[in-house]
Amino acid sequence: MLNEKETFLRFGKSFQENLCQLMLDDRPFCDQVSEVIDVAFFELKYLQVFVEVLLAYREKYRSHPNHEIMMTELKSGMQSQDKVVADQVRHFYARIYNSEGVQEADYVKDKAIDFCRKQTLKGAMMKSVKLLKSSSFDEISKVIEDAMKLGTDNNFGHDYHKDALRRFERINRSPITTGWERIDDIVKGGLGKNELGVVIAPTGAGKSMVLVHLAAEALKKGKTVVYYTLELKDTVVGGRFDSALTKVPLNELLDQQELIMEMIKDVEGTLIIKEYPTKSASVQTIRGHVDRLIKKGIKPDMILVDYADLLRPTRSTGEKRHELEETYESLRALAQIYEMPVWTASQTNRGGLNAEVITMEAISEAFNKCFVADFIFSLSRTVTDKQANKGRIFIAKNRNGPDGLVFPCFVDWSDVTIKVLNKEEKTDGMQSTGDALSYLKDKYSELQSK
Repeated sequence: MLNEKETFLRFGKSFQENLCQLMLDDRPFCDQVSEVIDVAFFELKYLQVFVEVLLAYREKYRSHPNHEIMMTELKSGMQSQDKVVADQVRHFYARIYNSEGVQEADYVKDKAIDFCRKQTLKGAMMKSVKLLKSSSFDEISKVIEDAMKLGTDNNFGHDYHKDALRRFERINRSPITTGWERIDDIVKGGLGKNELGVVIAPTGAGKSMVLVHLAAEALKKGKTVVYYTLELKDTVVGGRFDSALTKVPLNELLDQQELIMEMIKDVEGTLIIKEYPTKSASVQTIRGHVDRLIKKGIKPDMILVDYADLLRPTRSTGEKRHELEETYESLRALAQIYEMPVWTASQTNRGGLNAEVITMEAISEAFNKCFVADFIFSLSRTVTDKQANKGRIFIAKNRNGPDGLVFPCFVDWSDVTIKVLNKEEKTDGMQSTGDALSYLKDKYSELQSK
């Protein structure tokens, strides 16, 4: 049985293509798998050629190619190839060049490494059988030991010389809009993948409403959004989305069922609202839920947690501030693991209740949770502001641009509306919810009559 030559045939074409893409995209993984992989493991000729070109470049230049260099190498390396194979290589590279990455990357890596290491060990055992005739026990031991070492994890981090080309590639943050043009301008398009955003507001100011607004804007862009609620029922949160997306006032939702059902058909995105009782779920619970969604084919583009202070700490330390710090660190890790933006909210202390501008100094309990966040903004509304549907957004932290900026905004929670105003805009000209509802009824009744 040891003489049998195995290939990646049983894993399928998609697996083999994903493996090739990972070898190009992930230098540390390529370092690891190149010690044990054989081009002959690939069943398809165009994938064999692709890997040959990649490994030849690494061998010649002692460096890992980026996408642009790989493109050049493939063009020059196709001259000696059959035209059909050359075209297949080009088409394959075009697909991975424009793709957003490999899903289930960890699975592909683990299976590929396991397969290749077993084949390497099998070869060492065949060699050992021959050595048995000469009783070279020390040599047999060394052969097996060396084979066991190959393909082990050798990711020591970013190699300054080998990974030099990676530093000149544009990082694709894939930001998701906040729905506020002025805010998007300073945060470079919105919150990006691997990033944690935090909304700060005092109790009753509308933290949950802001999170619903952010999620609704993502839905309008066709994104898949998962919203975790730890305070309100999922149906209540769903009603807020109805209002945010249709502008039907919250107190009229029950009377406008047909209108709402007709309007939400136009929403392109997917929304999952998951309710957990307060302090019953941890970040680990959320990870488990996301994994189950992914297995069902639902890959989230954005996660919102309403709100992080109500999550159960992974471990109890007896110090609330330490537990909160760890919770926010875990949420940041969640964004990195699933490569998506994560939004949550935090409550201010009593000093922020009637403040005109809320800074990070007013954040409740654990100031250190601000350190791990990438983007933090506060919403402040005095008693006078609430009566006039006004408020102010203060950019407290922004890794991708300027901070310390204050933006006036129009706030009307009756239909989950919050708009960042230009300097010349006033709230007086804003359309009332009653006028907006009349307009929507007329618009959709005309569509139904056609």
